[in-house]
Amino acid sequence: MKKLLICMLALALLAGCAPASVQEPEDGKLHIVATVFPAYDFARAAAGDLADVELLLPPGTESHSYEPTPADILKVQSCDLFLYLGGDSDQWVETILEAAEPTGRTLALIDCVETLEEEHVEGMQEEVGHHHDEDEDDHDHDHLGTVTEIDEHVWTAPANAAAITRQFGEVLAELDSANGERYRANAEKYAEEIDTLDGEFHAFFDSLPDRTIVFGDRFPLRYFAEEFDLRYYAAFPGCSTQTEPSAATIAFLTDKVREEGISTVWYIEFSNHLVADAIAEAAGAETAMFHTCHNVSPNELAGGETYVTLMRGNLERLRAHLSER
Repeated sequence: MKKLLICMLALALLAGCAPASVQEPEDGKLHIVATVFPAYDFARAAAGDLADVELLLPPGTESHSYEPTPADILKVQSCDLFLYLGGDSDQWVETILEAAEPTGRTLALIDCVETLEEEHVEGMQEEVGHHHDEDEDDHDHDHLGTVTEIDEHVWTAPANAAAITRQFGEVLAELDSANGERYRANAEKYAEEIDTLDGEFHAFFDSLPDRTIVFGDRFPLRYFAEEFDLRYYAAFPGCSTQTEPSAATIAFLTDKVREEGISTVWYIEFSNHLVADAIAEAAGAETAMFHTCHNVSPNELAGGETYVTLMRGNLERLRAHLSER
Protein backbone atom coordinates (compact mmCIF):
# COMPACT_ATOMS: atom_id res chain seq x y z
CA MET A 1 0.00 0.00 0.00
CA LYS A 2 2.82 2.36 0.88
CA LYS A 3 4.69 1.65 -2.36
CA LEU A 4 1.50 2.07 -4.37
CA LEU A 5 0.88 5.49 -2.80
CA ILE A 6 4.41 6.62 -3.56
CA CYS A 7 4.17 5.45 -7.14
CA MET A 8 0.87 7.26 -7.62
CA LEU A 9 2.31 10.47 -6.20
CA ALA A 10 5.35 10.23 -8.44
CA LEU A 11 3.32 9.58 -11.56
CA ALA A 12 0.96 12.43 -10.71
CA LEU A 13 3.89 14.79 -10.40
CA LEU A 14 5.38 13.66 -13.67
CA ALA A 15 2.06 14.11 -15.42
CA GLY A 16 1.59 17.59 -13.98
CA CYS A 17 5.11 18.96 -14.27
CA ALA A 18 6.71 19.74 -17.59
CA PRO A 19 10.51 19.61 -17.79
CA ALA A 20 10.59 23.39 -18.05
CA SER A 21 9.34 23.65 -14.47
CA VAL A 22 12.64 22.32 -13.12
CA GLN A 23 14.67 25.41 -12.34
CA GLU A 24 18.45 25.44 -12.53
CA PRO A 25 20.15 27.08 -9.52
CA GLU A 26 20.81 30.75 -10.30
CA ASP A 27 24.32 30.51 -8.85
CA GLY A 28 25.21 27.52 -11.02
CA LYS A 29 25.98 25.29 -8.02
CA LEU A 30 25.32 21.57 -8.02
CA HIS A 31 22.23 20.52 -6.10
CA ILE A 32 22.74 17.39 -3.99
CA VAL A 33 19.96 15.59 -2.12
CA ALA A 34 20.74 12.96 0.53
CA THR A 35 18.19 10.76 2.26
CA VAL A 36 20.08 10.29 5.54
CA PHE A 37 22.49 12.28 7.68
CA PRO A 38 25.74 10.36 6.96
CA ALA A 39 25.37 10.86 3.22
CA TYR A 40 24.43 14.50 3.79
CA ASP A 41 27.43 15.10 6.04
CA PHE A 42 29.99 13.41 3.77
CA ALA A 43 28.63 15.24 0.71
CA ARG A 44 28.57 18.56 2.56
CA ALA A 45 32.21 18.12 3.53
CA ALA A 46 33.28 17.17 0.00
CA ALA A 47 31.27 19.95 -1.63
CA GLY A 48 32.30 22.81 0.62
CA ASP A 49 30.79 26.01 -0.78
CA LEU A 50 30.67 24.66 -4.33
CA ALA A 51 27.31 22.89 -4.05
CA ASP A 52 24.05 23.03 -2.16
CA VAL A 53 23.44 19.89 -0.11
CA GLU A 54 19.97 19.07 1.21
CA LEU A 55 18.94 16.50 3.80
CA LEU A 56 15.71 14.82 2.69
CA LEU A 57 14.90 13.00 5.93
CA PRO A 58 13.58 15.61 8.38
CA PRO A 59 15.71 15.92 11.56
CA GLY A 60 14.40 13.71 14.33
CA THR A 61 12.48 11.43 11.95
CA GLU A 62 12.73 7.66 12.23
CA SER A 63 14.06 6.55 8.85
CA HIS A 64 12.47 3.10 8.96
CA SER A 65 8.95 4.56 8.99
CA TYR A 66 9.52 7.61 6.79
CA GLU A 67 7.17 8.29 3.89
CA PRO A 68 8.24 10.85 1.26
CA THR A 69 6.10 13.82 0.27
CA PRO A 70 5.33 14.92 -3.30
CA ALA A 71 7.90 17.68 -2.83
CA ASP A 72 10.51 15.07 -1.87
CA ILE A 73 9.82 13.16 -5.06
CA LEU A 74 10.32 16.27 -7.16
CA LYS A 75 13.62 17.02 -5.41
CA VAL A 76 14.87 13.52 -6.18
CA GLN A 77 13.81 13.87 -9.80
CA SER A 78 15.48 17.21 -10.41
CA CYS A 79 18.73 17.20 -8.35
CA ASP A 80 22.19 16.76 -9.84
CA LEU A 81 23.19 14.04 -7.39
CA PHE A 82 20.91 11.87 -5.26
CA LEU A 83 22.50 9.94 -2.39
CA TYR A 84 20.66 7.18 -0.55
CA LEU A 85 21.31 4.06 1.51
CA GLY A 86 20.10 1.34 -0.79
CA GLY A 87 18.91 -0.83 2.11
CA ASP A 88 15.63 -1.94 3.64
CA SER A 89 14.93 1.29 5.51
CA ASP A 90 14.66 3.28 2.28
CA GLN A 91 13.03 0.80 -0.07
CA TRP A 92 10.68 3.66 -0.94
CA VAL A 93 13.59 5.19 -2.82
CA GLU A 94 13.65 2.39 -5.41
CA THR A 95 9.99 3.03 -6.17
CA ILE A 96 10.67 6.74 -6.61
CA LEU A 97 13.65 6.07 -8.87
CA GLU A 98 11.60 3.75 -11.06
CA ALA A 99 8.66 6.15 -11.33
CA ALA A 100 10.30 9.57 -11.35
CA GLU A 101 13.30 8.89 -13.63
CA PRO A 102 15.80 11.31 -12.03
CA THR A 103 17.61 13.63 -14.40
CA GLY A 104 20.82 13.56 -12.36
CA ARG A 105 23.15 10.91 -11.00
CA THR A 106 22.18 8.52 -8.19
CA LEU A 107 24.48 6.71 -5.78
CA ALA A 108 23.71 4.23 -2.98
CA LEU A 109 26.00 4.09 0.06
CA ILE A 110 25.93 0.30 0.08
CA ASP A 111 27.51 0.39 -3.40
CA CYS A 112 30.49 2.41 -2.14
CA VAL A 113 32.04 -0.18 0.19
CA GLU A 114 32.02 -3.90 0.83
CA THR A 115 28.84 -4.92 2.62
CA LEU A 116 28.02 -7.40 5.38
CA GLU A 117 24.83 -9.30 6.03
CA GLU A 118 22.65 -8.42 8.99
CA GLU A 119 23.30 -10.78 11.87
CA HIS A 120 21.06 -12.55 14.35
CA VAL A 121 23.04 -13.25 17.53
CA GLU A 122 22.31 -15.41 20.54
CA GLY A 123 19.43 -14.13 22.65
CA MET A 124 18.21 -11.65 20.06
CA GLN A 125 14.47 -11.31 19.47
CA GLU A 126 13.41 -13.45 16.52
CA GLU A 127 12.12 -11.38 13.63
CA VAL A 128 8.64 -12.19 12.36
CA GLY A 129 8.99 -14.21 9.18
CA HIS A 130 12.64 -15.11 9.81
CA HIS A 131 13.74 -18.62 10.66
CA HIS A 132 17.29 -19.34 11.75
CA ASP A 133 19.39 -22.45 11.94
CA GLU A 134 21.48 -21.77 15.03
CA ASP A 135 24.21 -24.12 13.80
CA GLU A 136 25.01 -21.91 10.80
CA ASP A 137 27.80 -19.36 10.94
CA ASP A 138 29.57 -18.06 7.86
CA HIS A 139 32.42 -16.03 9.35
CA ASP A 140 35.31 -16.31 11.77
CA HIS A 141 34.20 -13.86 14.44
CA ASP A 142 33.11 -14.81 17.93
CA HIS A 143 29.66 -13.46 17.05
CA LEU A 144 27.01 -16.08 17.63
CA GLY A 145 24.12 -16.77 15.30
CA THR A 146 23.25 -16.46 11.64
CA VAL A 147 22.78 -13.82 8.98
CA THR A 148 19.83 -12.42 7.07
CA GLU A 149 19.72 -9.54 4.56
CA ILE A 150 22.37 -6.94 3.76
CA ASP A 151 23.11 -4.60 6.66
CA GLU A 152 22.79 -1.08 5.29
CA HIS A 153 24.53 0.79 8.13
CA VAL A 154 27.88 0.86 6.36
CA TRP A 155 28.96 4.27 7.72
CA THR A 156 29.15 3.06 11.34
CA ALA A 157 32.68 1.80 10.66
CA PRO A 158 34.80 4.96 10.40
CA ALA A 159 37.01 3.33 7.77
CA ASN A 160 33.94 2.96 5.56
CA ALA A 161 32.90 6.54 6.27
CA ALA A 162 36.29 7.79 5.11
CA ALA A 163 36.13 5.67 1.95
CA ILE A 164 32.62 6.92 1.15
CA THR A 165 33.70 10.54 1.65
CA ARG A 166 36.60 10.10 -0.77
CA GLN A 167 34.28 8.51 -3.32
CA PHE A 168 31.86 11.41 -3.00
CA GLY A 169 34.75 13.73 -3.81
CA GLU A 170 35.45 11.79 -6.99
CA VAL A 171 31.80 11.77 -8.04
CA LEU A 172 31.47 15.53 -7.51
CA ALA A 173 34.67 16.06 -9.49
CA GLU A 174 33.12 14.12 -12.37
CA LEU A 175 29.95 16.21 -12.22
CA ASP A 176 31.81 19.52 -12.01
CA SER A 177 35.23 18.95 -13.55
CA ALA A 178 36.16 22.63 -13.40
CA ASN A 179 36.27 22.36 -9.61
CA GLY A 180 37.41 18.75 -9.46
CA GLU A 181 40.57 19.29 -7.47
CA ARG A 182 38.74 21.34 -4.86
CA TYR A 183 36.17 18.59 -4.36
CA ARG A 184 38.91 16.01 -4.00
CA ALA A 185 40.86 18.19 -1.57
CA ASN A 186 37.76 18.85 0.55
CA ALA A 187 36.89 15.17 0.64
CA GLU A 188 40.44 14.16 1.52
CA LYS A 189 40.63 16.67 4.36
CA TYR A 190 37.45 15.33 5.97
CA ALA A 191 38.38 11.71 5.30
CA GLU A 192 41.67 12.28 7.12
CA GLU A 193 39.74 13.58 10.14
CA ILE A 194 37.70 10.38 10.09
CA ASP A 195 40.89 8.31 9.71
CA THR A 196 42.30 9.99 12.82
CA LEU A 197 39.14 9.19 14.75
CA ASP A 198 39.31 5.61 13.50
CA GLY A 199 42.80 5.32 14.93
CA GLU A 200 41.60 6.64 18.30
CA PHE A 201 38.82 4.03 18.39
CA HIS A 202 41.33 1.28 17.59
CA ALA A 203 43.71 2.48 20.30
CA PHE A 204 40.91 2.54 22.86
CA PHE A 205 39.54 -0.90 22.08
CA ASP A 206 43.05 -2.37 21.90
CA SER A 207 43.48 -1.28 25.52
CA LEU A 208 40.47 -3.28 26.73
CA PRO A 209 40.81 -6.85 28.00
CA ASP A 210 37.15 -7.50 27.17
CA ARG A 211 35.20 -6.04 24.25
CA THR A 212 31.71 -7.32 25.07
CA ILE A 213 28.83 -4.85 24.81
CA VAL A 214 25.09 -5.21 25.41
CA PHE A 215 22.39 -3.18 23.64
CA GLY A 216 18.85 -3.13 25.02
CA ASP A 217 17.76 -1.86 21.63
CA ARG A 218 18.25 -2.40 17.90
CA PHE A 219 21.87 -3.02 16.92
CA PRO A 220 22.64 -1.13 13.68
CA LEU A 221 26.38 -1.35 14.41
CA ARG A 222 27.51 -4.55 12.73
CA TYR A 223 30.19 -2.72 10.73
CA PHE A 224 31.42 -0.95 13.86
CA ALA A 225 31.54 -4.27 15.72
CA GLU A 226 33.44 -5.98 12.91
CA GLU A 227 35.91 -3.12 12.54
CA PHE A 228 36.82 -3.15 16.23
CA ASP A 229 36.35 -6.87 16.92
CA LEU A 230 33.52 -6.42 19.42
CA ARG A 231 31.40 -9.19 20.85
CA TYR A 232 27.85 -7.98 21.20
CA TYR A 233 24.40 -8.95 22.40
CA ALA A 234 21.26 -6.99 21.58
CA ALA A 235 17.49 -7.08 21.75
CA PHE A 236 16.92 -6.67 18.00
CA PRO A 237 18.89 -6.64 14.72
CA GLY A 238 19.65 -3.29 13.12
CA CYS A 239 16.66 -2.93 10.81
CA SER A 240 14.07 -4.47 13.10
CA THR A 241 10.68 -2.79 13.31
CA GLN A 242 9.93 -4.46 16.64
CA THR A 243 10.08 -2.52 19.89
CA GLU A 244 8.92 -5.06 22.47
CA PRO A 245 11.27 -8.00 23.05
CA SER A 246 10.05 -11.24 24.55
CA ALA A 247 10.50 -12.04 28.21
CA ALA A 248 13.10 -14.60 27.15
CA THR A 249 15.16 -11.95 25.33
CA ILE A 250 15.07 -9.57 28.29
CA ALA A 251 15.97 -12.38 30.68
CA PHE A 252 18.87 -13.49 28.49
CA LEU A 253 20.32 -9.98 28.23
CA THR A 254 19.83 -9.34 31.95
CA ASP A 255 21.63 -12.58 32.82
CA LYS A 256 24.43 -11.72 30.39
CA VAL A 257 24.96 -8.32 32.02
CA ARG A 258 25.05 -9.91 35.49
CA GLU A 259 27.24 -12.90 34.61
CA GLU A 260 29.88 -10.90 32.73
CA GLY A 261 29.93 -7.92 35.07
CA ILE A 262 28.91 -5.51 32.33
CA SER A 263 28.52 -2.00 33.72
CA THR A 264 26.45 -0.40 30.96
CA VAL A 265 23.47 -1.29 28.79
CA TRP A 266 23.42 0.78 25.60
CA TYR A 267 20.60 2.25 23.52
CA ILE A 268 20.54 4.28 20.30
CA GLU A 269 19.40 7.83 19.49
CA PHE A 270 15.66 8.56 19.36
CA SER A 271 14.97 5.40 21.36
CA ASN A 272 12.65 5.53 24.38
CA HIS A 273 15.30 3.24 25.96
CA LEU A 274 12.66 1.46 28.06
CA VAL A 275 14.14 -1.95 27.28
CA ALA A 276 17.67 -0.81 28.15
CA ASP A 277 16.37 0.77 31.36
CA ALA A 278 14.57 -2.42 32.38
CA ILE A 279 17.63 -4.61 31.78
CA ALA A 280 19.96 -2.19 33.55
CA GLU A 281 17.68 -1.83 36.56
CA ALA A 282 17.29 -5.59 36.94
CA ALA A 283 21.03 -6.21 36.57
CA GLY A 284 22.28 -3.26 38.61
CA ALA A 285 23.91 -1.54 35.64
CA GLU A 286 23.86 1.91 34.04
CA THR A 287 22.56 2.98 30.63
CA ALA A 288 24.17 5.14 27.96
CA MET A 289 23.36 6.27 24.44
CA PHE A 290 25.36 5.33 21.33
CA HIS A 291 24.64 7.69 18.44
CA THR A 292 24.52 5.71 15.20
CA CYS A 293 24.42 8.96 13.16
CA HIS A 294 21.53 7.61 11.05
CA ASN A 295 19.69 10.86 11.67
CA VAL A 296 20.07 13.88 13.92
CA SER A 297 17.74 16.02 15.99
CA PRO A 298 16.78 19.55 14.89
CA ASN A 299 19.07 20.97 17.59
CA GLU A 300 21.98 18.78 16.49
CA LEU A 301 21.57 19.85 12.87
CA ALA A 302 21.24 23.52 13.79
CA GLY A 303 24.21 23.22 16.14
CA GLY A 304 26.51 22.02 13.38
CA GLU A 305 27.01 18.43 14.54
CA THR A 306 28.89 16.24 12.09
CA TYR A 307 29.67 12.57 11.75
CA VAL A 308 33.04 13.25 13.35
CA THR A 309 31.65 15.15 16.34
CA LEU A 310 28.91 12.60 16.96
CA MET A 311 31.28 9.63 16.72
CA ARG A 312 33.79 11.40 18.95
CA GLY A 313 30.99 11.76 21.48
CA ASN A 314 30.47 8.00 21.23
CA LEU A 315 34.16 7.44 21.86
CA GLU A 316 34.06 9.61 24.98
CA ARG A 317 31.05 7.72 26.33
CA LEU A 318 32.70 4.40 25.58
CA ARG A 319 35.81 5.53 27.45
CA ALA A 320 33.71 6.60 30.42
CA HIS A 321 31.67 3.41 30.64
CA LEU A 322 33.78 0.55 29.31
CA SER A 323 36.89 1.63 31.17
CA GLU A 324 35.01 1.10 34.44
CA ARG A 325 34.97 -2.67 33.97
